[in-house]
Amino acid sequence: MPNESTNSRPDGDRPPARSDRPTRSRRHFLALTGVSAAGLTGLAGCSTATITPDNGGGDGSDGGSDGDDTPDGTPTDAANAVPRSLEAWPGYDPEWSAPTTSPLEADLETEVLVENLEIPWDLAFAPDGSLFITERVGRVLQFDGGEVRTVAEPAGAIDAGALEPGSDKRPWWVRGGEGGTLGIAVHPNYPDPPHVFVYYTYRDETDTRYNKVAVFDVESADPGTAVRTVVDGIPADSYHNGGRVTFGPRNHLWITCGDGGEPDNAQNLASLAGKILRVTPEGDPAPGNPDYDDPDADRRIFTYGHRNPQGVVWTPDGTPFNSEHGPSGRDEINRLVAGDNYSWDDVFKPDDYPGSGFHPPVFNTGATSFAPTGSLFYTGDRAPALRNRMITGGLISQQLIVTTLTPAGDPLPPSEDAYAQVTADWSDDAYVATVHTMFKNELGRIRHVEQGPEGDIYVCTSNRDGRANGEFPREVDDVLVRIRPA
Repeated sequence: MPNESTNSRPDGDRPPARSDRPTRSRRHFLALTGVSAAGLTGLAGCSTATITPDNGGGDGSDGGSDGDDTPDGTPTDAANAVPRSLEAWPGYDPEWSAPTTSPLEADLETEVLVENLEIPWDLAFAPDGSLFITERVGRVLQFDGGEVRTVAEPAGAIDAGALEPGSDKRPWWVRGGEGGTLGIAVHPNYPDPPHVFVYYTYRDETDTRYNKVAVFDVESADPGTAVRTVVDGIPADSYHNGGRVTFGPRNHLWITCGDGGEPDNAQNLASLAGKILRVTPEGDPAPGNPDYDDPDADRRIFTYGHRNPQGVVWTPDGTPFNSEHGPSGRDEINRLVAGDNYSWDDVFKPDDYPGSGFHPPVFNTGATSFAPTGSLFYTGDRAPALRNRMITGGLISQQLIVTTLTPAGDPLPPSEDAYAQVTADWSDDAYVATVHTMFKNELGRIRHVEQGPEGDIYVCTSNRDGRANGEFPREVDDVLVRIRPA
């Protein structure tokens, strides 16, 4: 059977019209141990009025004025300004250090908060502690600890479909492939305005698939109509749709775009496929974005040469990293440098990086497939053994991937209990990646990892997408889970 990182394509993959969507599955909301059922008061009470960390520091750019002025230099009202300087980011810590202990020292337990979700893809906390969840069948949900309600249903978004809970079918592809309603980010000033940014797949009048990012008002009486489009025309297909959208520390919007099934586009600077974009909330190129020699280059592109990136995080000093799917394994974690080329589809095997001129990864899985998805850089105090580490969901590997990113020359964590500690000459020499894995086959396919305002870790699973192994999907799948100290 192919894995999440293969190039295989199914036949006859066309979803039915939205009017044919099956009846919504039952959904069970569980009591939260130690948290008020009236809402996520235990979360909101500990949060500050800032966007939930995803986590990290700056946007990896030396240019651009992101303080008290707009990109054109016009002064702004500091209380309502979206752009900010790196130093104004609450998580900024230029003196941070990577841990030298093992993350496996953590004593953690899982708590299921919501059952029977339909292929959730992304999680994002608002400053008030409420949680937004996307489902690939075409919904945006809001969870406040007491109830879940639908707040947006993007008109035109394809319905990916979902297996029934407990199904023993293994179609490999639900009818929407890897598309649907994918990433979500909450406006940094939420609830003023009450806007979320949603990445989703749709078909145009010629039946061609595209991805777009649009803004939705979660208080609108018309949940299908967007407030505005931020980015459109991102190539899409049954696979390699990328899909993560998140605000960086300077409050620029970062968008991960897969190659859309056309590998050559990853090297084409006039195409948005195979790129990581950095834009303003209005969709314009972010200040300080790279200038390329190619006159046709799209100024919204921050880095290129990506295959299917699905996670972006920042270390507290402002360094961005991403996680992405490789071919037949060769999954990667990369340090992102503005304007750099990450090699797809010319180079993807570790031994081919030296001398290639491409930016090498800090970690490459070789022939083993992790299928890394959404990530966070954990900065909380609830799980001290995980603090200052990158945590990534694993799909086909059905695990959490914990990566310690140690600046070159600094002390390393122990490697005896690690999956890998990368010091090879093919890797990015600015950092050493020490990789551990956790929760193997306990939750199934982990799609995204997010940090809550109180410092717990939240994950959602993707067990109803036709690819789960073993006992998954269970009768309770898909689930929202909180990971916290035992």
